Amino acid sequence: MKNLDWGKLSFGYSKTDYNVRCYYKDGKWSAPEVSDSEMLNIHMASTCLHYGQEAFEGMKAFRGKDGKIRLFRCEENAKRMLSSAEYVMMQAPSIELFEEAVVKAIELNKEYVPPYESGASLYIRPLLIGVGPQMGVAPAKEYIFVVFVAPVGPYFKAGFKPTKVMLERRYDRAAPNGTGHIKVGGNYAAGMRSGEVAHQKGYSTAIFLDSKEKKYIDECGPANFFGIKNGSYITPFSHTILPSITNASLMVLAEDMGLKVERRLIPVEELETFEEAGACGTAAVISPIGQIDDLENNKSIVFGKPDVPGEWCTKLYNRLRAIQYGDEPDKFGWVKVLNF
Repeated sequence: MKNLDWGKLSFGYSKTDYNVRCYYKDGKWSAPEVSDSEMLNIHMASTCLHYGQEAFEGMKAFRGKDGKIRLFRCEENAKRMLSSAEYVMMQAPSIELFEEAVVKAIELNKEYVPPYESGASLYIRPLLIGVGPQMGVAPAKEYIFVVFVAPVGPYFKAGFKPTKVMLERRYDRAAPNGTGHIKVGGNYAAGMRSGEVAHQKGYSTAIFLDSKEKKYIDECGPANFFGIKNGSYITPFSHTILPSITNASLMVLAEDMGLKVERRLIPVEELETFEEAGACGTAAVISPIGQIDDLENNKSIVFGKPDVPGEWCTKLYNRLRAIQYGDEPDKFGWVKVLNF
């Protein structure tokens, strides 16, 4: 294991030893190749640069108390990349090739998987881009699939502590029938301005409303939103929301732990009726929301105690992490134990 200060890692890029690459050309994918370069050599007329033909995933590997490395729900990430690629007319790697490349990237960099209870994990970034010269707006004929990894700390600086978020009423993250439901870079570019404004004002992120009517809760910056009230775990339903694998897992756990699960429209006025609220995703896992500020209406909604995560946020966070780290039996078949 590398001699790093694991407890002081931020959520950012750091160099590891190797990455894994596959190339699509002449109608077929190459076998995974190992590279120690951090650079991609692509044509300046590549479709990823001009027409946004790219998709990516985010996932994590964890080192358990037993020293074994565990990979969380890899197949679901592979399926989501297939869905993203299909929507923006790209040739995606098969589920088998996706998993092979991910596992190989972890194995090559296993010394960077943080130790148990360090508060850090190994973040995995599979990336698919359209390459090759293309002037007209059309799908690329060639693609590169690359998997790189980096040890990371918590996504939000506060870690598992309640944060304040800003309600975004001016800007939209995705069009009603656009690409909000797939994991492509354009969605994140569209939300970047709001995120930066939120940070400048002292908030961890911004919550977007639906882009059609501005009546319902949509995405919570780079994560899904959920609220707890009256024994229910409630999360928005919308075509513009990315189907978070973490949120899907939390819905299963919530039901298993006795909560009713509701995936539906959430009117913005309903926010003040929630007992707890949170943002969830691979990077953050769960980030409890302590306060939502509606700046345009000069209104604040507070959930529970300012510095204390809610009861259900805490229970769900601890349960999911226990499964990811192997501290609890994985009765759902979510974890792959890597034997290397």
